[in-house]
Amino acid sequence: MDMIAALANIVPASESAAEKQPSFILKMADETMLAYGTKHQLAAGPLDGFSARVDRHFAEHGDRPGILVGAIPFDPAHSAHLVQPARMLRVQGDHEVGGIPGLATASAPLMRVPVISVTPEPTADAFGEAVNAAIRALDDTSSGLHKLVLSRCLKVRAGRSFSAGELLRRLASDASASVFITALPDKDGKRILIGATPELLLDKRGHRIVSHPLAGSAPRSQDPAEDRAAGEHLLSSAKDQHEHSLVVQAIMDVLSPYCSELSAPGGTTLRATASLWHLGTRLVGRLRDPATSCAELAALLHPTPAVCGLPRQAAHAAIGALEPYDRDFYAGAVGWCDSSGDGRWFVSIRCAEIRGEEARLYAGAGIVPGSTAEGEIAETAAKFSAMLHAFGLEGEDVERRIG
Repeated sequence: MDMIAALANIVPASESAAEKQPSFILKMADETMLAYGTKHQLAAGPLDGFSARVDRHFAEHGDRPGILVGAIPFDPAHSAHLVQPARMLRVQGDHEVGGIPGLATASAPLMRVPVISVTPEPTADAFGEAVNAAIRALDDTSSGLHKLVLSRCLKVRAGRSFSAGELLRRLASDASASVFITALPDKDGKRILIGATPELLLDKRGHRIVSHPLAGSAPRSQDPAEDRAAGEHLLSSAKDQHEHSLVVQAIMDVLSPYCSELSAPGGTTLRATASLWHLGTRLVGRLRDPATSCAELAALLHPTPAVCGLPRQAAHAAIGALEPYDRDFYAGAVGWCDSSGDGRWFVSIRCAEIRGEEARLYAGAGIVPGSTAEGEIAETAAKFSAMLHAFGLEGEDVERRIG
């Protein structure tokens, strides 16, 4: 059954256009998930206790569909936003997003949104100063820091509301990423989080778990020889390999006590997105107890050193001191968990928060000994490119603004 036929079966023809719009979309290489409406919402609370609240939710709400979808914020003290949808559609295989009701059709031309302003927060210079402060903290052994991830933001204001369908179609052109849209709690109006993430936090099916952390990156080039050289240089970079190993080891340390087997069969390899090379290590494990839930493991893993730093508490405090905003759901996680304990969560990077005609785009970079302010400014500029392309924001003026 193709996606359009499946949607025709699940969405009653009598419903309004608004009711036919999915509030959650997660398009992966092997499956597309769409959620419609809200039957119940997960009780609010910090990440500590997340798994218990999920278990309690399913115990109290045993009706179908037995699944929660949504997003976890970066800050573990803040509340996740997960809902049990009124209807759930899961279509196996890879599909075009144009067949989804409420989104732009596959044949419709992509429209350019008239942009009024693009404002960096902080400026490139101020971000460089924050990176230098982080480097000084890393060099100070009394800080205890081994790695710190700092981000910056682009605030975009348009002449009309952004179209989620158009943005999703542009993002879906990168087959290496999992694209998503999820509704967020209202804040001065309705909000969504939209993005194209290459990073799998955790996939849990029965006994089997998979995590695919990314850390260490380099911009790609349109010239094939230069592009190949950039990838090879990243793979041989001692600094980037060190940064990557910190992340992988931290994730293995969390998962190992729950696993009878845990390994990285392919070792560390290059992972390519449309705009970046990444170092990635695919971890595969077998749980001692299949009753260990995806919600429990995801809560233990988040936030990983790929988006926060090491050690976690010290890095989190440093981020609060050096970044001029609350990350909210950026660098959190987006995904699902079900009543059987299975689920799949992706790190919410390469994303934007959209509220009407306003959007906030985010990019971050991992800082370790050997990092430079210039290098991290360039890395975040490269990471902005996927979202900037989706928003139709490219050219010398934008490049000058982001450094």
